[in-house]
Amino acid sequence: MTKNAVVIGAGPGLGASVVRRFAREGFTVAAVARNAQTLAGLTEAKHYHADTTDAASVAQAAAAIRKEMGAIDVLVYNAGAFQMGGILDISPEAFDLCWKANCAGAFYGAQRVLPDMIANKRGTILLTGATASLRGSARFSCLAVGKFGLRALAQSLAREYQPQGIHVAHIVVDGQIDTPRVRGMSPNRDPSTYLAPDAIADTYWHLHAQHPSSWTLELDVRPAAEKF
Repeated sequence: MTKNAVVIGAGPGLGASVVRRFAREGFTVAAVARNAQTLAGLTEAKHYHADTTDAASVAQAAAAIRKEMGAIDVLVYNAGAFQMGGILDISPEAFDLCWKANCAGAFYGAQRVLPDMIANKRGTILLTGATASLRGSARFSCLAVGKFGLRALAQSLAREYQPQGIHVAHIVVDGQIDTPRVRGMSPNRDPSTYLAPDAIADTYWHLHAQHPSSWTLELDVRPAAEKF
């Protein structure tokens, strides 16, 4: 039986690690990103491009993936956008873009994979959250609003489709993921204060592999050194 996964937001860091983790388990993986350069070097996956803030763009990519790969067994939504600023400093356009990338794109993607999952009575949808999924901090409205919404979407999806064999889980990533870009911003920072993307990807695999008798809806991950 073929096993197909889609990772939307397959950039360097967690997205790429999730692609590689599922590929190691024998999945054919579609890696989706907004820019082609983001996927360069990700040889473990087929490459597709989509703007997650645009429902038509997501639909077009989903149709191409289904035509080439068939029904999707796993959807990982890892896309996002963030602009720090006070309520009076953020433009409406920036706010709209962030909440669409952080939440609406997951809705668009789920709509495209659910029909086959329902027909096959199985599937996994994993949604990447953040500290902002639980707490709206000052100057973080552009992130928190979308991540709060993503968490709500996960709950609604799970309650609607879990009885039909579809596992939905929301992962609260409480801290900064170790990537070259993040390291470059704080070159002297203690490495133990970052989350290792490969370790998080192991958690994503564990969620997919859970037995239906003990499915997890929400799980949080953070470095041992992180205060919470």
